[in-house]
Amino acid sequence: MAHDNPATTKAEVDRRTLLTGAAAGIAAGLLVGEPAHAQQNAQRVTVRAEAFAQNHQPKPLPFDSAKLNGLSQRLIDSHWSNNYGGSVRALNETKKRLADALADRELPAYIYNGLKREHLMRTGSVVLHELYFDNLGGNGRADSAAQSWLASSFGAFDRWETEFRRIANGLGGGSGWVILGYNRQFGTAENYWMADHMHSPATTTPLLVMDMYEHSYQMDFGAAAAMYVDAFFNNIKWETVLARIESLRA
Repeated sequence: MAHDNPATTKAEVDRRTLLTGAAAGIAAGLLVGEPAHAQQNAQRVTVRAEAFAQNHQPKPLPFDSAKLNGLSQRLIDSHWSNNYGGSVRALNETKKRLADALADRELPAYIYNGLKREHLMRTGSVVLHELYFDNLGGNGRADSAAQSWLASSFGAFDRWETEFRRIANGLGGGSGWVILGYNRQFGTAENYWMADHMHSPATTTPLLVMDMYEHSYQMDFGAAAAMYVDAFFNNIKWETVLARIESLRA
């Protein structure tokens, strides 16, 4: 039986410690699900509004749009008002129409499903935009806690960043989202490519969200999507990412 290299052994021990304290601990809390825990979790879930009646309001930006590094106020305000705000308005209208359509017993199911498709798309747009804006407004510097946690899934922080940037640059000139998410089924953090608002990875909690639709950068950078990717990284609020990671433990 071969003996472990001392450096390798120490690295493995460090990695196992990180996994135990972070990703593995989160996985245990989310996946093992003992009956008592499940009951406690169910008690903590609060339904705020009846599904068809909920009226969504645009969530204010959590930062001063004039003070981002390399992303103009004009771009951010337009993105928030026109693209995100437009989806909020469309979601509210779609819910009203769904309520009316559900009461129409003669309405063909395929017509109803056309509204449900719009419901799915607008819901995804609203949620993803809110997550996106919430993880902007920082200095872009990941502290040791964030770097260590990502290294536990990717082997190294730089390896995570390289893949995230590569996915983003591959979406340049097109549309979609890049998401760092925690996959509760697999018990690990992964980067995901998403072509639109409607197709997200199952059982995954978003931790860092990047909009790669052209409306998120064209006003400042034209077709130079790679410059927007750099600007995005300069403005990541890692405190928000860590708070999302910590919420998994709850």
